[in-house]
Amino acid sequence: MKKKLNLLFLFLLFPLLTGIISSCGSKYKYEKVPGDPLNARIYTLDNGLKVYMSVYKDEPRIQAFVTVRVGSKNDPSETTGLAHYFEHLMFKGTSKFGSLDWEKEKPMLDEIEALFEKYRNETDPEIRKSIYKVIDSISYEASKLAIPNEYDKLMSAIGSTGTNAFTSNDVTAYTENIPSNQLENWALIQSERFADPVIRLFHTELETVYEEKNMYSAQDAGNVWEALFRLLYPNHPYGQQTTIGEAEHLKNPSIVNIKNFFDQYYVPNNMAVVLAGDFNPDEAIVLIDKYFGKLEPKELPEFTFEPEKPIEEPLVEEVIGLEAEQVNIAFRFPGASSREALMGDLLGMMLSNRRAGLLDLNVNLKQRTLSSFAGMMKMTDYSALNLIGRNKSGQSLEEVKDILLEQVDLLKKGEFPDWMLEATINNLKLNEMRRLESNRGRVYMMHSSFVNKIDWKDAIGYIDELGKITKEELVAFANENLGNNYVVVYKRQGEPNVEIVEKPTITPIHINRDAESDFIIAVKESKVPEIEPMFIDFEKDITRLKTASNLDVFYSKNSENSTFSLYYYFPFGSDNDKMLNLAASYLEYLGTSEYSAEEIKQEFYKLACSFSVYSAREETYVSISGLSENQEAAVK
Repeated sequence: MKKKLNLLFLFLLFPLLTGIISSCGSKYKYEKVPGDPLNARIYTLDNGLKVYMSVYKDEPRIQAFVTVRVGSKNDPSETTGLAHYFEHLMFKGTSKFGSLDWEKEKPMLDEIEALFEKYRNETDPEIRKSIYKVIDSISYEASKLAIPNEYDKLMSAIGSTGTNAFTSNDVTAYTENIPSNQLENWALIQSERFADPVIRLFHTELETVYEEKNMYSAQDAGNVWEALFRLLYPNHPYGQQTTIGEAEHLKNPSIVNIKNFFDQYYVPNNMAVVLAGDFNPDEAIVLIDKYFGKLEPKELPEFTFEPEKPIEEPLVEEVIGLEAEQVNIAFRFPGASSREALMGDLLGMMLSNRRAGLLDLNVNLKQRTLSSFAGMMKMTDYSALNLIGRNKSGQSLEEVKDILLEQVDLLKKGEFPDWMLEATINNLKLNEMRRLESNRGRVYMMHSSFVNKIDWKDAIGYIDELGKITKEELVAFANENLGNNYVVVYKRQGEPNVEIVEKPTITPIHINRDAESDFIIAVKESKVPEIEPMFIDFEKDITRLKTASNLDVFYSKNSENSTFSLYYYFPFGSDNDKMLNLAASYLEYLGTSEYSAEEIKQEFYKLACSFSVYSAREETYVSISGLSENQEAAVK
């Protein structure tokens, strides 16, 4: 009997041992990980929609993402750029908002859709021009029934800021920062938007996309990344197509393909609602289910790709452009959820952290190149460790490449100080804590976990996993993965050969600036609870002390994380001494009797701490901040 009880106890304990708790105190079950600094809840609605929530009452606002796990890698091969320009079209409204009269507008939009199919399949230039002229004419008439920018007006009406969206290789996300009392209106508007987007004002939005394409084509940085991805991922859409799209495809868009794309990928079982801020999660999930729970799930198309062959020797490409020269070196790794990507993160930080990495100390500090940097690029299916260097006057890019690879060789030989590994991990820990001091940082962490299919337990355990890596393990990994298996892109100066997308002649649309739909009127008239202000009680919230030397100390305990901030205040500034500003800015270049300026920076890096001096007209501050465990050492 005792044996059976022990087995029963272990069975009951198993969910805790795995690090996941399923809470079912209400209708809505959620996942939760013990020790999670975000105290996140992860719900899955009946239609497959993931809902991530992290309560953070730093201000009465909520950062909200609607994340769709689809990006440019999912673009149809004949209409690349589609994921990106559909993101633009998601701001054009629905049948309920953005239109003065949907019943009259719809037939015109249907006709425009059919004409674009005719246009893209026609090869005769003159016939194409005549078709586009008809498209332009009908589009102008349709614009008389459209209300441009009504989505933005809706967001403004509920007090949202940061209205935006972004598309990358793996994801499209839509972002808002709303007052904490507007969650229901936000959910109402977003669910309407994701259930019933209308493709209106299409050819004028294409004009914007053409301008973006021409702008990116003229920027050397974008051309460098395209070349780098072509070399790294020849068998994967990462390297075969770009987020902005091919010029020829942009000139031949398909509204039919856009609607098919939406129907396939913008489904709840491929989406997440991600919230962080001041709200009650038990109430919030009811609202999210009320509005987003109506979205219909569908079977998702399977995304497959041919695995890349190993890179046996350096692959090289050149990009010519007017901007400054640079060289990019990249080593390919598996995707963001892999152990190799985690190790690559650490390699990147050991090479470059802007304070005490090998490139920082051995190259930038000694001015061996104009500048150098290293870091990981992480995506769902693949990642890459990237090194970038710019040449000094009279220095070749080949010389810069050799200098960068010298630092990689030092890693492989283990020729770096023993303190560097622990210090790098401590600084990553500090950065993570600081990032989670904002709603956006919290949302982005949950969003990334969803996009890259990283289990939440692993996402929050990332720093702890890094802390388990030994110097020997890191050196062995570097030797195994950083050989001749890299690609190089030389960005040289010269006249670029840029393909410009010629914009068709478009009649300026009719703009109904002051018109409003019934939908926005209803939102404006909706009643929401008032936000109760919270004020600091200087007597209760701040402890006042005096030192033995009669120095005033004002103290507030940080109960959120293991970081500290310390400020020394001096009641004088540049009005008292005009040289004070100069002295404050010069201080970081000065050493002490024990340490040089660079040694001071290294010592602070070892502690995962930093200091700064700031002087205003009437006051001067010296600040020290970092990990709480090293506060005393940092102050000394």
